[in-house]
Amino acid sequence: MLSGCGSYDVKNLAKSDIDLVADEFIDETRRLVRELTVKLYKRNPAELRKTPGMTAEQRLAQLLSQPGELKFIELGERQGIDAMELVFNPHFDGDRVFALIVGLGGMLRHAYGYNDELFLFDSLDAELLWTSAHNVEVLAWKLRENRRANGEPWLITSEYKGEIDNLSFERLFGKLIVLQEMMARIDSDANDRRVTKVVHTAGSVFIPLPI
Repeated sequence: MLSGCGSYDVKNLAKSDIDLVADEFIDETRRLVRELTVKLYKRNPAELRKTPGMTAEQRLAQLLSQPGELKFIELGERQGIDAMELVFNPHFDGDRVFALIVGLGGMLRHAYGYNDELFLFDSLDAELLWTSAHNVEVLAWKLRENRRANGEPWLITSEYKGEIDNLSFERLFGKLIVLQEMMARIDSDANDRRVTKVVHTAGSVFIPLPI
């Protein structure tokens, strides 16, 4: 059975150039989400303690072991922006980091049609990619600007005790936004389609991705 020629995988014969690019983008977005998960739990260890015995590694394993849509009973099976909204819900007493990552990771999977990789007969929707980029930008804004009643952030990211001390979160969110926008542009250019971009405004709300 053919398994590849040198470093080239035979399955790539069933892929277009856009498919190969999309595969790289999918891998990179998922890597960035994993990195974001680890950083968020390091800065917000109290969120892990809400589930006795839970570790960051176990959370990552939960996400990696579930293909397609990300649905978890502890979040009421909320997905995408509905899960991300839990982060800022004063009545939610669960793990806010997990809610953020389930929402963000699930939304990015949705933007790529829940594909781990693309082949010739697969297609992307540039509108989904643009909308997901917008929602990542809104998420980053909400994490900076939305506060608890006592003035503290819902999750500690770049700011700690009122001081900006860690810009790595901003860089991670920035990379995710750029990746989604670039893939949307590549897809729309390749298919010669005119795409209506989401209007980005400070303080805007999450926009649902079409099913």
